[in-house]
Amino acid sequence: MVTTIPSEPTTIPGDAARLTSAVDFVREQDTATLLPLLLPGLDGPELRALVERCRFSHAALLLFPADPQELRTRLADCGLDPAVQPQPSVVVRERLAARHRRDAAELDVHILRPPVLGLDGVQRTVEIFTLTVPPGSPLTPIAEQERRWQHEAHLAFDIEQPDPLVLRGLCAILARHGARPDGGGYNRHEDGTVLYFTAPADSKAGYRRVELYLHGDHRDVLASHLAEFRATQPAETLLRLLTGAWATQALAVFAELRVPDALDTRTATGAEALAREVGADPESLARLLRYLTMLGAVTADHDGFRLTELGALLRADSAGSMRPLALMYGGPFYRSFAHLAHTVRTGETAFDHLFGENHFDHFARDPELAPLFDQSMAASSRMFEPLTTHPVVTAASAAPAPGTVVDVAGGNGELLARLLTAHPRLNGVLLERPHVVEAARRSLAAAGCGERCEYLVGDFADVPAGGDLYLLSRVLHDWDDDRCREILRHLARAMPAHADLLIVERVLPADDSPSLAVPWDLHMMCNVGGRERRTDHYARLLAEAGLTLVDRSPLPLDASVLHARKAGDETAEVPRQLPLPGGREA
Repeated sequence: MVTTIPSEPTTIPGDAARLTSAVDFVREQDTATLLPLLLPGLDGPELRALVERCRFSHAALLLFPADPQELRTRLADCGLDPAVQPQPSVVVRERLAARHRRDAAELDVHILRPPVLGLDGVQRTVEIFTLTVPPGSPLTPIAEQERRWQHEAHLAFDIEQPDPLVLRGLCAILARHGARPDGGGYNRHEDGTVLYFTAPADSKAGYRRVELYLHGDHRDVLASHLAEFRATQPAETLLRLLTGAWATQALAVFAELRVPDALDTRTATGAEALAREVGADPESLARLLRYLTMLGAVTADHDGFRLTELGALLRADSAGSMRPLALMYGGPFYRSFAHLAHTVRTGETAFDHLFGENHFDHFARDPELAPLFDQSMAASSRMFEPLTTHPVVTAASAAPAPGTVVDVAGGNGELLARLLTAHPRLNGVLLERPHVVEAARRSLAAAGCGERCEYLVGDFADVPAGGDLYLLSRVLHDWDDDRCREILRHLARAMPAHADLLIVERVLPADDSPSLAVPWDLHMMCNVGGRERRTDHYARLLAEAGLTLVDRSPLPLDASVLHARKAGDETAEVPRQLPLPGGREA
């Protein structure tokens, strides 16, 4: 039996009839017979490829019971387990909110999946979305429209071993046969990624939508899928883009008021109690949190608000806290970005235009902004995690004599501390400005590495000679090409022939691939006067300074590490000219 959903429905089946039809469909269909109905014209190899990687898992529908007891009765009447426990449905709630221009917090959508045994002996489910609509509810118009058009009715296939290449191949087959992206999302409650498609116009399966369900978090594939979907909705996409500044400010205020520190990831807190704790107006705070729910920083239910894994990154005391970044991007950098037009018109840095000085000097003179800026640099330190196992780091650690790592403009020493902690035989030297050196001294001492470090106050011209490994992390993107060549020449003069140089930067892609380096390039232009660069650009700068790019490796947060050495003889040794470690400042 095939349930046909007409394009212009003249009769609207009730919830009971639709549920019965869906149960019968799931019981009677299997993967191999359903796919040719869904995608007419599939050839043999394509059908085999899909059958090997897809498994028909369920048919879905949206019901509108008046109360929980009505839902349980409907389930029992269809031979389904009425005791199946519902879970929050993030994706469908957001789709309903967008479709009906309603606040998502008003739509308490749940999902349950009672099992159905197929005629082929395979266990499947009916996926039931529910939105309780009592008689006289203001949500009644939503229920009437959704019953008429059945937007959420769909067929679903679980993807076996959902690696990115397989997923792209499956999506390509669907596209060739007329299926088109129709939204999707990640459900953190189930740790599952959903990709929706509209079924081809000539589909004979009786459902207008198809779902691919991927176990786990597949944000990259989801982002590509949603980009294709939004390309068909230019007005809605533009509105979302235009409100990006609102998201920045909402997250910055969330962090500034220390709301994440007052929330828990397991126990919900009501808006009234939360407002008392953080010193905010209850109604205004609740409206802010409603927006942050849409952004994924918190979740909401009848008991209040809970912090998500994303929102927890804004706690002041969390490991790798990104709170300083939120305060910087929502504070001074937010103000200067309002003058981006000045930069585009004149080529001058908007930050300098607004504040009358460059950001380094401005932050250094401000007793509040100086530590915040250093903390914001450390907030992205998770990009450093793979560097502890980089071959040149492990080689320096395994050398017969203890190796020395020179961190040039190393900030508060976060990267140097990671390397010295992972490799107790290494010693360190950190070169920085005076006020930053003191912060680095405290940071490295807290990490237990202080006794193996030297602290040098100076500029790039003061790079010490004789190190085994030199670090230049997120420095070159602050400067134009002339200054970069000058910095690299200082390093080349100081480096012995055997030394290695690791440069950490966000590298622009050679093509139009999405990358955080692209918006960061705009940030550098507007606020710093620097730029992000492609790999070949860095290779040229290195060569002009007497250095050779050896390789490039990816790092978290869309960063890369570039490995360089001195051009020419790479085997000669030179005497060391570094002081012995002992925590002294030179």
